[in-house]
Amino acid sequence: MIRRIVRPHTAAVVALSALLVAGATFPLRAAVPPPKLSYELYKLANGLTVILSEDHSTPIVHVQVTYHVGSKNEKAGRTGFAHLFEHMMFKGSKNIEPEAHTSIIASVGGQSNAYTTDDETVFWQTAPTQFLPLMLWMEADRMATLRVDEATFVNEREVVKEERRMRVDNQPYGRLTEIIYDQAFTVHPYKHPTIGSMADLKAASIDDVRDFYNTFYVPANATITIVGDFDTAQTKALIDQHLGRVPGSNKPVPRDIPKEPPQTKEKRVTLETPWPLPAVVVAHHITYDGHPDSYPLHIASKVLSDGQSSRIYQKLVYETQIAVAAFGGAQLIEHPNLFYAVAIVQPGKSPETAITTLIGELERLKNEPISDRDLLRTKNQFARDYILNRETNQQKASVLSHAAVLHNDITTADGEFDIFQNIKASDVQRVAQTYFKPENRVVLTLMPARGGGGLAGQAR
Repeated sequence: MIRRIVRPHTAAVVALSALLVAGATFPLRAAVPPPKLSYELYKLANGLTVILSEDHSTPIVHVQVTYHVGSKNEKAGRTGFAHLFEHMMFKGSKNIEPEAHTSIIASVGGQSNAYTTDDETVFWQTAPTQFLPLMLWMEADRMATLRVDEATFVNEREVVKEERRMRVDNQPYGRLTEIIYDQAFTVHPYKHPTIGSMADLKAASIDDVRDFYNTFYVPANATITIVGDFDTAQTKALIDQHLGRVPGSNKPVPRDIPKEPPQTKEKRVTLETPWPLPAVVVAHHITYDGHPDSYPLHIASKVLSDGQSSRIYQKLVYETQIAVAAFGGAQLIEHPNLFYAVAIVQPGKSPETAITTLIGELERLKNEPISDRDLLRTKNQFARDYILNRETNQQKASVLSHAAVLHNDITTADGEFDIFQNIKASDVQRVAQTYFKPENRVVLTLMPARGGGGLAGQAR
């Protein structure tokens, strides 16, 4: 016989469900902020930024090295270099054999990996506390003596090209984001994808790659963030011993990134793509991460396009059934970027109707303030994400590094919670009115190619 045991939390769920069925309502209350992060920030003589945050709750330590270089630092015709170096940094240095960095960390019970974005390249590892000296020594070794030879470069270039085929070129709608950014930007490097183009990868030379490494992978362009079970005084000595000896650069890191000019009139483009169903996109240029307007834009993004309960999904997929899918959001990163909404159009439905409906939801946000309940629910969703995203040592390191590198203000690691909780409905309406203007809009209609070919189309 199977005994059915109703545990206390299960009983509470049953009782709550009964109340909801009966039509009971519950007040939404403001979220409680998490404890502030404890940290120390300083710089070495060679320019390396150091962030230390002791946390003795578990006997592990996380080390993250962030290089302030991403795809936006690449020149036209030389795209994909930052992502290529994410691969190259695991291909050996003076004292470490190719691929040994990852296997050494794994052999002591740790984990390691890396990722590249438009704005930064991040290398991380987590291991038991006693292996912190090992991790610091290995990071110093590849920062100072990375192997950048012809054979390794040629091999990794082929790996990246295959990665592009798998993740982008051979995926249904895989090039959607590339098309959006290529059409929305004219001069800023956000125009090109982080993974790079096939043509640029093929054209890259070993001299190009070495120059990129010597320019951007220097101490003055790096931040090391250490969070976990360590002693600050001892760790400072280890950092001086290993990373403090890495030679600094004798020239400043270049930041000559073209600024995107303001868009002055609506742009509409129709293209043919090798996809099964039409897709439509409505995009607006917005501000950057950390700008005062970015915080209500985050709220606007949640209301409009965050999940199946969002306005855009509800309107296009459930109510009108114009689309089989609808998604989007505010892309708030280091430089001004985009808010865009996408609808994959149902067979037999009009792409133009989908565009009109998407624009209608943006106009609604401009003309009608969101309700107090919707605003508070969205704030509490943000508070949930804010708290859950700083549970582990790795998450705490990412929060601190993001604030120091991309905001150039580490205090925002804790300060943004109160900013979000103080946003008013009028703030959300104001930013919608500021950025969701017709002259600031790009509208794309992506139709299935009649001949089964590649990209073709016209703009107006």
